Amino acid sequence: MSSSRHPIALRLEQKVGGATKLLATVMLLPLIDGIFPALVLADALSSTVGILQVGLLVFGGSATVAVVLVEMDADPVQQSKEVLMVGIPLILIAGLEAAMAPTIASVLDIVVFERFAALVIVAIAAKTASATIGEYLPRESVIIGLGAIASLNPSTFAFVLTADLELVARGMAAGGVGVAFALMLVLLRPRIEDLVDIDRFRFGSAVALGTLALSIIEVVPSEAPLPVFAMAALLAIDPTETTEPSTIAPGMPTTDGGPEDLPTEDESDKNQYGYPGESDDDRAPWI
Repeated sequence: MSSSRHPIALRLEQKVGGATKLLATVMLLPLIDGIFPALVLADALSSTVGILQVGLLVFGGSATVAVVLVEMDADPVQQSKEVLMVGIPLILIAGLEAAMAPTIASVLDIVVFERFAALVIVAIAAKTASATIGEYLPRESVIIGLGAIASLNPSTFAFVLTADLELVARGMAAGGVGVAFALMLVLLRPRIEDLVDIDRFRFGSAVALGTLALSIIEVVPSEAPLPVFAMAALLAIDPTETTEPSTIAPGMPTTDGGPEDLPTEDESDKNQYGYPGESDDDRAPWI
């Protein structure tokens, strides 16, 4: 598997540290920044495909893949426990935020707010694709806050005492999809960790996120992001990443029966990935 410098996971790792804390930060961030409530208000969970898309792209996605496959311990039992420690609260909080959605929707012009929800997804996609671009973009919570202000309509406020149980179930289902995706990565890790090119996958995920934003404003079909995400996963499989026995060409100078001064894998791939302005000192321990 290629070394990855995933912009989001790298930034969070530098601030948080620790595999479980990092996974919790990556997966719970959409709940904290308001991304998930914005998608609920934008009616992104209105269908089964929508639930799958939000679960895979928002709670799963390339950052979760990078953390599970690179940062966490290889013990599948311990990994599963850590994922569930993060996943159970995630599902419960997702249901709680979905329950609050009708009350929040009563004070907003949803048509206007949907545009800002799409904008915040585009911002996440850009940050996923490029750390340099991400430095110039505002935080997701800022975009959502501006959207709430722009779409505010207090005259229609109505406190909803009875939660929409179907919407709560859909919110919890989206969280469950993200958790199931992480658990699937844990189970498949021995088979896929040497095959998945994480950097290639995160670029594909960024495209899928952009497609999700377009689907919110109905520029593309609402089911479009899911096949894009599936294609990103397929194209991220790189069989050439597996370790193969090295061969020595006839006449190659050797020392003690081996190649002389051949660069190691880490040395040869040292500059394969990265972003302008990032030095080797910025590498996280798992990079």
